[in-house]
Amino acid sequence: MPLDNMTSTVQKIAKQALTTFRTPSVACEHNKVFSENLSKLKAILSEVRAADLKIVPRSIESSPIPPSRIAPPVTYMHIYESDAFSIGVFLLKTGASIPLHDHPGMYGMLKVIYGKVRISCFDRLDKPRDGASGVQFNPPLMPYQRSSLRPTVLKSVGEYTEESSPCMLSPQKDNIHQIDAVDGPTAFLDILAPPYDPDEGRDCHYYKILHAHSEATDRKNEAQEQGDLWLMEMPQPNEFWCGGEPYPGPKVSL
Repeated sequence: MPLDNMTSTVQKIAKQALTTFRTPSVACEHNKVFSENLSKLKAILSEVRAADLKIVPRSIESSPIPPSRIAPPVTYMHIYESDAFSIGVFLLKTGASIPLHDHPGMYGMLKVIYGKVRISCFDRLDKPRDGASGVQFNPPLMPYQRSSLRPTVLKSVGEYTEESSPCMLSPQKDNIHQIDAVDGPTAFLDILAPPYDPDEGRDCHYYKILHAHSEATDRKNEAQEQGDLWLMEMPQPNEFWCGGEPYPGPKVSL
């Protein structure tokens, strides 16, 4: 491999990601060594820019897809994947969104390389499966729909640009999120550890947020108000699909 590839920013990111996530049994933020390695990875990731990946920021009019074809709203550039982590770039067209989805048992790091994204993060609340029995939804839900509901809370909504620090998620925090392109096309470098793997129970699930109300009481404490938001699992939305395109930047070798 050429020397410039071995010293590239993306090579440094991948090398530190391997150091951080190679031992799943210690991948816990309460583990001092893991936490230190995660901080190092975040610091290196903060430095990456579109030019480091040889990606040219796209204008509102430009598109890599010929006009005769229906262009996907989101495309993905694969950079590297191992059992420990995956790394790639998502590119969103103007007005595109990656719908509300989860990352079961996974850490995630997102660094914008051009444009702006809005990220809405949710956490599940701990409540029994039948916890939705006392609340009402409009329109009413079928019994089979209620059985899949989970109470949730909106943890944060933030906008990120290439000058922002990475957005991070863990298996316990901010694990469910939606990503929206703001004011034009955008792209971000994405690390998932470990990668999605349905055979290992790490499949991607999509959700719809439902607002509920209870007729049993007029007084609500903070926890009850948080519980007014519910996640309902749903199929992948028809308006969302992800295409692929070649990655033009330095290769990764580990």
